[in-house]
Amino acid sequence: MKRMMTAAVIAMLPAVSAGAVDFPAGRVVSGVTGDWNKDGRSDLALLVAPEDADSDEALLYLYLADKTHNLLRPVSEGAYSLWGNTSLDGMFGRDPELKALDNGSLAVTTQNSGIGRNRWTQTVTIAWRDSQFIVAGFTYNWNDTLDIDNPDSNGSCDYNVLSGKYVLNGTSQNTAPSTVSLKDWSDEHGIKVCGVK
Repeated sequence: MKRMMTAAVIAMLPAVSAGAVDFPAGRVVSGVTGDWNKDGRSDLALLVAPEDADSDEALLYLYLADKTHNLLRPVSEGAYSLWGNTSLDGMFGRDPELKALDNGSLAVTTQNSGIGRNRWTQTVTIAWRDSQFIVAGFTYNWNDTLDIDNPDSNGSCDYNVLSGKYVLNGTSQNTAPSTVSLKDWSDEHGIKVCGVK
């Protein structure tokens, strides 16, 4: 049912974007619907492959349902780029994932579970607050498949950006709370707070 709903919403896109001619419909690789601003109407998130087939940087497009028309309007087009495979014949273990959460947030997960010794999974949680998309949370898990006896070579971190609270390898810690818009967010900020080496 969700897949049919997403397909129906994607089919509406040419009617809602002023730059419909330039919209990269052929490069859409993933989509999910949710209610990002909690107004009871269906919104949309799309993951779009890069123009350059050799690039590993995909772009996130976010839409909200218009208040007066039963149409979508773009709110954030390509403001957040993420690493990962965007090709059906690409390498396994690198596929990004979009997931609509029950609380109205959007989880964007990237991973490297198939290349080299350093494996990781990262989830950025995006929420709609004060008329903008912000980063509410950052989760990072990592492990070195060869250096398994070294405690620094693996770990997990769950960081609530808004409160500044985070759990690093099972230990609760704090940093300054912050509100970071999606367009200003850098994954390096979350990695630095988590102390990933």
